[in-house]
Amino acid sequence: MSTSAMHVAKTGLNAQQYKMQVIANNLANVNTTGFKRDRANFESLFYQIVKTAGAQTADDTALTSPLAVGTGVKVVSTQKLFTQGGLVSTDNSLDLAIDGQGFFQALLPDGRVGYTRSGILSRNAEGVLTTTSGYILQPQIQLPADATSINISSSGIVSVTTPGNDIAEEVGQVSLANFSNPRGLTPVGENFFVPSAESGEAQQGVPLDGGFGKVLQGYVESSNVNVVQQLVDMIESQRAYEVSSKSITAVDEMMQFISRNL
Repeated sequence: MSTSAMHVAKTGLNAQQYKMQVIANNLANVNTTGFKRDRANFESLFYQIVKTAGAQTADDTALTSPLAVGTGVKVVSTQKLFTQGGLVSTDNSLDLAIDGQGFFQALLPDGRVGYTRSGILSRNAEGVLTTTSGYILQPQIQLPADATSINISSSGIVSVTTPGNDIAEEVGQVSLANFSNPRGLTPVGENFFVPSAESGEAQQGVPLDGGFGKVLQGYVESSNVNVVQQLVDMIESQRAYEVSSKSITAVDEMMQFISRNL
C-alpha cells in the first residue's frame, strides 16, 4: 500500500511538470503576435475498487458508497484558447489583424497549407505577399513594384495606386479560413496550425462574410496570454508539486518506521 501511495504521488509530480512546461511556454510567447495560450487538462487514473456500493456488510445492511482508491492523475490533453488578443496599431500598411473569427492561410515548405492569426506580411522579390517566415500568402497576391500606396479594406480587398494613376487598382483579395473545431488544430510552430481529423476541413471565405471577422490594416493581434494569471497558475502548480513531493517523503518515513520497529 505504501508503494502504491508513492506511485500516486509520482503521477502528481509528472502532471505538474507538464503543466509548468505549458505555463512556461505561454509566458515565453507573451510578445508573440497572434499567439494563443495553452491550457493543460487533467483527468484521474483508474480506481481500484475494493468494495462496490451495495456490498453486503451484515444480514440486512449494505455499503452506501464504494471503497474505491484512486491511482493518480495524468495530463490528457493541452487545449488552445482562441480568445481575441489585443489589437495594436503599427501604422504599417502590410500589418493585418483579424477582429473576429478566421485564420490567414500560407503555403508551408512541405506543401501543406498552414493557418495563422499572425498577419505581419511583407513582399518578396517578385512582389508577392508573404509571412515573416517567407511563406506565400494564400491565395497569392502580387503587388506592383512601383506601387506608391497599398490599401486593404476591412473585407480584404487589396488595392494599390501607381505613379501617374490616381485611381486605385484592385490586385487581390485576402481570404480567411475557419474550422468547426479550432481547438482540434495541431500547432506546428512559427505561429502556424495545420488541420487534424478532429478540427474538420477548412471552411474558406472572405472577411465580414459568413461569420468571418474583419481585417484591420495597420494593426497586429497581440498574444492573449495574461501574465498575472499565468504567474498565479505557476505558483499553484509549484505548491501542488511540493505537496506531492512531501507525500513521497512522508510515505518513505512511514516505511522506515515500520522497518525499524517491526
